[in-house]
Amino acid sequence: MTAPLPLLPPPEQRLTRYERLRDRVLQDPDWGRMVRWFAPLVVTALAAVLRLVNLGHPHQLAFDETYYVKDAWSLWTLGYEGTWGKDANEAFITLRQLPLSDAGSFVVHPPLGKWLIALGMAIGGPDNTVGWRIATALLGAATVLLVYLVARRLTGSIVVATVAGTLLAIDGLSIVMSRTALLDGPLTFFLMLGALFILIDRDRVIPVLERADPDTDPDSPAPMWGPVLWRRPWLIAAGVALGAACAVKWSGLYALAAFGLYVVVTDALARRRAGVVLWPTAAAFRQGPVSFVLLVLPALATYLASWTGWLVTAGGYARQSDPNPLIALWNYHEAILNFHVGLSKGHPYASPAWEWPLLLRPTAVWVGSDPGPCGVDHCIAVISTIPNPLIWYAGVAAALYLLYRLVRGWAERRPVGPALTFPLVGLAATYVPWLLFPERTIFQFYTVAMAPFLVLALAVVLRQIAGRREDPLHRRQSGERTVIVFLAVVVLVSAFFYPVWTGMSVPYQFWLLHNWLPGWI
Repeated sequence: MTAPLPLLPPPEQRLTRYERLRDRVLQDPDWGRMVRWFAPLVVTALAAVLRLVNLGHPHQLAFDETYYVKDAWSLWTLGYEGTWGKDANEAFITLRQLPLSDAGSFVVHPPLGKWLIALGMAIGGPDNTVGWRIATALLGAATVLLVYLVARRLTGSIVVATVAGTLLAIDGLSIVMSRTALLDGPLTFFLMLGALFILIDRDRVIPVLERADPDTDPDSPAPMWGPVLWRRPWLIAAGVALGAACAVKWSGLYALAAFGLYVVVTDALARRRAGVVLWPTAAAFRQGPVSFVLLVLPALATYLASWTGWLVTAGGYARQSDPNPLIALWNYHEAILNFHVGLSKGHPYASPAWEWPLLLRPTAVWVGSDPGPCGVDHCIAVISTIPNPLIWYAGVAAALYLLYRLVRGWAERRPVGPALTFPLVGLAATYVPWLLFPERTIFQFYTVAMAPFLVLALAVVLRQIAGRREDPLHRRQSGERTVIVFLAVVVLVSAFFYPVWTGMSVPYQFWLLHNWLPGWI
């Protein structure tokens, strides 16, 4: 009598090579602990290297650095934005007498981002280009870490979080905007910081709401409404972070509104799962005003605090328009609003928001007049805000897929997890409002605030492509190969474009190979 053959697990229960390696590492106490610390550190270190190496190049004001670097130094020396005289750009390079007067200058962006730039300039001096850009570079690297933390909280996966962080770390748009002293990099940092705090608040509050069962807890509120929660420190922290975003650029207001609405909706759905009868009313009209106070008042206080230099000095623009400094600040804001509403002046790199998903017109923030040697006679050095095209287009496709999944889930009355919805909330906050101003002069590089949410969407979709545990073995193997090949090609494309993101001197024909669309030149 022959011995029975050993029973093999069904195909869907077998592990791929990647799954065996992942489980062996993460389930080992020592290795698992090391990976949980090591993964975010490596991703952040990679981002820092790509943003800090040769940060001082070019040694001149690039694109709108001509505004923000000068305003930053003015804030540091006067406490407000003064008026600059003739040849100020050249004076910054040569450190001649800086032609700064104490007459207040009309400036259309809040001061926090420029204060951050000023901190680096205070250390390095006004002629130190590393000092101009060190704040945006460090905040750019920190944004990558925030993307990792947000992805980890959304999915619970170290691998997905590492993929999301790495995609942003090697993306050209994020690299360029981190290496340039503009406001959009700091804006993105504070948006992601606020997004992380919103998620932490959600994870802390929802279990409390779902435990509100009067049958098991006689002291709990009536099931008609559910509890009203005031103790939400992470919501207050989110208000501070989003208020800081508003204090960098007013477009942070869109994120404050979108994430505030997200808080109300998630509160409402948690009350419904807890069996609260009037769950929409309770979330909107009982908890809603409380959440508004906890989120918006800290944001307002943070925003006003960013204007301290203007408020405590006397020379800022419109500072003397009223004896009451707050009314004078209101007058200044009216002038800023009128400027933004009427801004329709043409620009060769202007790109309306409908073009952004197609990536039709990136911005050349610097073109070198003396590019230096490159091994051939005809050389060129350019810094362009072209994202990694594979990351960008795949991210847009992933966002559309998540939108489809969301609509389909609603139609079929199936629950849709935060990993699918949260990236869409961020994209709605950072993209949709710009569609409302088709005539306004805006630029493709504004999408640096969208990029973290695009890579989050892409990482979530790549996880689905790789397959789930319950999928057949051949499905998971093919999915993992697809994801690995895609990520490998993404890395190669970033290496190919890196000279165009950092202003290296390259042969002219090599530069032409990077212009995949006519508008990229």
